[in-house]
Amino acid sequence: MPAPLPPRGRGTASNPFNRFAPTTSVAMDDGWFQEVPPSRATEVRQETAKSIITRNQSPDLPFDRSVNPYRGCEHGCIYCYARPSHAYWDMSPGLDFETRLIAKTNAVALLEQQLSKPGYQCAPINLGSNTDPYQPIEREYRLARQTLEVLLRYRHPVTIVTKGSLVLRDLDLLSELAEQNLVAVMISLTTLDDELKRTLEPRAAAPSARLRAIRVLSENRIPVGVLCSPMIPMINDIELENLLEAARDNGARQANYMLLRLPREVGPLFEEWLEAHYPQRAAHVMSIIRQCRGGEIYDSRFGHRFKGQGPFAELLAQRFAVAIRKLGLNRRRDYGLDCSRFCPPGGQMALL
Repeated sequence: MPAPLPPRGRGTASNPFNRFAPTTSVAMDDGWFQEVPPSRATEVRQETAKSIITRNQSPDLPFDRSVNPYRGCEHGCIYCYARPSHAYWDMSPGLDFETRLIAKTNAVALLEQQLSKPGYQCAPINLGSNTDPYQPIEREYRLARQTLEVLLRYRHPVTIVTKGSLVLRDLDLLSELAEQNLVAVMISLTTLDDELKRTLEPRAAAPSARLRAIRVLSENRIPVGVLCSPMIPMINDIELENLLEAARDNGARQANYMLLRLPREVGPLFEEWLEAHYPQRAAHVMSIIRQCRGGEIYDSRFGHRFKGQGPFAELLAQRFAVAIRKLGLNRRRDYGLDCSRFCPPGGQMALL
């Protein structure tokens, strides 16, 4: 029996139970086959969060703190490593993750409180480490923009990761931050194939729109790079060099990549996606993933989870190294954002 197709505009057809639920239910085929998958509307719940700056101690990440104004993501990327977190809110990592969203409407007030604490030590905050700050509901809630307004007022450095072309709406704020060396943007670019994008990342911006975002940011002297993530064996890994070249030609100066990660519920959801869209290739793709993950479909160890191991992972790393050298990317190690400017409104900047 073929894998079910997702509802129109969504990444997955499944809504598996969340692992913390006390009971589970199983759907049974009643014989009524519907050829056209039904659509499913997006719901947004407002949340009063208790904190907004999340800390991490991961040696794999170039930042130790992040802000995520939203839970869940309407982009619906089938591979999203954040999907399992939806189970903590009594919702499914499947369709619920991309249709039942949570907006932290007090995020800006909380951020100001935390930045104003006497003992706060400034270091770049990442916006978008878990879910995309420029997903479609940002047009209405404007939490990412309000966050940037606070960071600009406090002269606090910020890095942004997004695949949303809506980032260009905030060009005015980003330009002001860039003038003070307080911002760097990484645009996530997974494929140049519109058809693959449509199934892999159904509600994310088109590849051409992301390249335009890179170009416009670069033209406005806002530091911008490209994140080729995730690289999926036998699906989009063949595009790595083309992705880097297209990003470079549009103004990107930094680049990175990550190998596909399949934590917890993401694994079964991704396998279902493969069976639905690439049934003849599915077993081969999963075989290579297991080769890169020590025989499993996921390896959470620091130093291994982003790049993998084994022949395929090593070849991918070599290809990336050759490509960025050829294209002149990553000539600077990082963007070197300025933390010395940090000063809460009404405060006095530290003397150098």
